[in-house]
Amino acid sequence: MTADTLLGRALVEEATKKSGLIWVRGAGPDRALWHVWHDGAAHLVGDGPGEQPFPELADGATAVVTVRSKDKGGRLLSWTATVTELAPRSEAWEAAVAELKGKRLNAPDGERVVERWAEQCRVLRLTPREADLEPPEGSLAAPPLPTPVTTRESAPEALPRLLLRRGKSRGKKRR
Repeated sequence: MTADTLLGRALVEEATKKSGLIWVRGAGPDRALWHVWHDGAAHLVGDGPGEQPFPELADGATAVVTVRSKDKGGRLLSWTATVTELAPRSEAWEAAVAELKGKRLNAPDGERVVERWAEQCRVLRLTPREADLEPPEGSLAAPPLPTPVTTRESAPEALPRLLLRRGKSRGKKRR
């Protein structure tokens, strides 16, 4: 392995570990997913009741993972991953689930979460293949999806004055 390859792998690992959220693109659109970095790969749990949906990730497929900066939220780097679905109750599954369980916030079923994951969810391993350390050209922002929802009417003209008056009156001493 060359020094650039080792540096790329170290950068992928460190950036992905520190980011609590990664953007994953499989066959469908990008999707923000929480993950755990364990044993040289990102691990995800989902596609079940109460869990995050996966963007059409299949076993053996390739996915593109974009890692964001924790402080600014912008793109740090992207890497290509091989997707592996871990068999429930296998040794690799048990090790990954032990890490995932510790990071899962607000699980609806508490201690039974591992049994639910084994019965109803998928645990995926995203193993890095190559990293794209070059900054992207242009914006990576996607246009907003069409929606029938609109913003409400503009605020009445007197509202800002009422709000300002209320703030001033709180600061005055009462006699």
